[in-house]
Amino acid sequence: MELLDGFRLLFVFCASGFCWDLRSLRCSFSDACECRFQPDLEGLGCDLAQNVFGQHLARELLLQAVTDFVELAEPLKPLVLSFHGWTGTGKTYVSSLVVKHLYLDGSRSPFVHQFSPTLHFPHAERIEQYKDDLKRWIQGNLSTCARSIFLFDEMDKMHPGLIDVIVPFLGSSWIVFGTNYRKAIFIFVSNAGGEQINHVTLEFWRARKDREEMELRDLELAISKAVFDNPHNGFWQSQIIDEQLIDYLVPFLPLKRNHVKQCVKSELKQQDLPLEENLLQSVTDSITYFPEEEQIFSSTGCKTVASRINFFF
Repeated sequence: MELLDGFRLLFVFCASGFCWDLRSLRCSFSDACECRFQPDLEGLGCDLAQNVFGQHLARELLLQAVTDFVELAEPLKPLVLSFHGWTGTGKTYVSSLVVKHLYLDGSRSPFVHQFSPTLHFPHAERIEQYKDDLKRWIQGNLSTCARSIFLFDEMDKMHPGLIDVIVPFLGSSWIVFGTNYRKAIFIFVSNAGGEQINHVTLEFWRARKDREEMELRDLELAISKAVFDNPHNGFWQSQIIDEQLIDYLVPFLPLKRNHVKQCVKSELKQQDLPLEENLLQSVTDSITYFPEEEQIFSSTGCKTVASRINFFF
């Protein structure tokens, strides 16, 4: 709890605009030099606080999980995270922040590997070939750099059974296929569970509860049932679930108007456009919201903000 409170203080401080890069110029891990793996945890905390809106659970949980993991010289197992939530709530963006602050080369690092089922595994009839290719790819790259990250996007579109090929890499055994893989990070990203997260968040709002009061335990069961009991999901009857290899389910909540407005402001700054209040409000109001009656949450999160801004210029 003390560590979590410390992260909250960091978020408050960083949100005021005082961010700094305290990335060490020396290698503090045995394999850091070879992989250019040099974590900037303070920078990650500041980036999450300044640029990820409406996601108190994801921010705090993620920073604590990553910090605990990278500070271990010899982790007991790889870090396995599963991101869940509605479209546009920040899952992919947060993944990019993790990469940015763990490697000197950020997303350009050759030790960051991203997979999309529609791009890399499109044909169901070739699933056995995909399994073999994926296992070889992970094994080969972990042999090169133990501090590798593997990102699996759109898990809700993954062919059931395919992902089980990586089960041997996710447990706590010392050696698999001649490779020590305990220092790797695996991140699964999915829209699955989004409807359930939205429902719980809406019920909090209707009960006049502050969304900041929401805890992981309020969402975990609903997410688990929606994701793991879905025959069309990549985790359907997966050994990853049966063997409890996922360390953290990370929920991303639906975004309210004030969060969308923060996204609009951030995007205008990035494009060096004027931060006029009428413009901020107009772009925010151009987004569609749900439920139909209350109009509370953005239907697309912040995903369409950049394209919406173009309509006003």
